[in-house]
Amino acid sequence: MKTLLVKFAILGFILSLAACGPKKDDSKEAAEDQNEKKFDDTKIEGDTEFAVSAADAGMFEVKAGELAQTNGYSSEVKSFAKMMIEEHSKANAELTDAAASKNITLPAYLSNNAQGNYDALAKKTGKDFDDAYTDLMVKGHKDVLDLFKKEAADGKDADLKAWATGKVAIIEHHLEMAKQTEEIVDKMK
Repeated sequence: MKTLLVKFAILGFILSLAACGPKKDDSKEAAEDQNEKKFDDTKIEGDTEFAVSAADAGMFEVKAGELAQTNGYSSEVKSFAKMMIEEHSKANAELTDAAASKNITLPAYLSNNAQGNYDALAKKTGKDFDDAYTDLMVKGHKDVLDLFKKEAADGKDADLKAWATGKVAIIEHHLEMAKQTEEIVDKMK
């Protein structure tokens, strides 16, 4: 009996260690932590946060666009998604180059939040996909537009501020196209 209790105690200890074991880190948080160590108390700390958030959003746009090519229903959604893939891939490359030149760490993969949105979207197909995708695109572009406008107005790093400023009109255009695509999808219901 005593041996059995010891075995259960050991098993319980091992299971508790496993439960506390490594979980998938949030790539966005990891990048922010690395940048905080490098740039803490510097004037560009806010710019590094902008770069990390912009990179996460850009990666999501590309991955969601790729998903729309297979799970989407309407040609309008697929066309919009194709544009998102092309334009965000280009912007992501520009941001990656700018960040590398400033030693800013960007996320290597989607943040947990973006991955959760992607996973939920990946479970949908057809018209349900189109509806969820366009909703995410409108909301996402509104959020990103605010992010870029803030950087354009308040950024301390001249290069990142100029890059953000140059992207505001493009993001406004993407938002309008997302809204138009959402209206088309809504009419299809």
